Amino acid sequence: MGKKNNGDQSDRIQRGKTARLTDDHEKKNQIRRVKDVEMTLPVVYGTISFWLGKKADEYHSHKWTVYIRGATNEDIGVAIKRVVFQLHPSFNNPTRVVESAPFELSETGWGEFEISITIFFHGDVAEKPLDLFHHLKLYPEDESGPQSIKKPVVVESYDEIVFAEPSEAFYLRARNHPAVVTTGTPTGLSLPPPSAGTTNENFSEKKRGDTKDHPLNQWFLRHSEADELAQLTAARQQNHIMKLRRQVNLVEIEVTRLKANSGQ
Repeated sequence: MGKKNNGDQSDRIQRGKTARLTDDHEKKNQIRRVKDVEMTLPVVYGTISFWLGKKADEYHSHKWTVYIRGATNEDIGVAIKRVVFQLHPSFNNPTRVVESAPFELSETGWGEFEISITIFFHGDVAEKPLDLFHHLKLYPEDESGPQSIKKPVVVESYDEIVFAEPSEAFYLRARNHPAVVTTGTPTGLSLPPPSAGTTNENFSEKKRGDTKDHPLNQWFLRHSEADELAQLTAARQQNHIMKLRRQVNLVEIEVTRLKANSGQ
């Protein structure tokens, strides 16, 4: 479970599998899938709320920010094209569209309510939009104590967006991106040699939408699930390599046996 760090945290763990586009759409657009591969985008979504103190009034007691970010603060814009936040209807323009990372918005208000978060993926991801829901929390669990303008109320949820059998175009573009965890070995797919724009170093140089230097970064919670996922992926990859080596050794032994038999 994720550790609490200067705030409240949901202990809910999800693996949100994306929904495929229709077969007709995939055939029409010639979308090819990569078999035996799973790509995972670990994300965190939530809110950070600050009490306004002496600046507060009847209708604006708190300033808050709702967001969805990479679990390790990497740029999730590699998979996500835009995010739509649906606020309470009492807000002006309650449907807010954020077209690029970091995917967030800030507002002021006095009440708590549920925010719907709809994620739209890039075209080559070839998946339907995904809906998430988060309850805005303004007040700490211990409401008996005094509120602080310095320590916010932080509520986050960890989630894993899973792309099972991803599109070939998305796989080739994002398989080495630091925000994406890729497991499995593609069947029947020839991989191009590494080139500019495909290495972790080149991705990190862009830093277009990561949240590592975000003004609210000190309040972001650390989610151990993200670390565990990275360790699990590394272990799976190592096991896969060992399995391939055993298969190669068996083939070499068989070849040696056949050669010995043919020489008799």
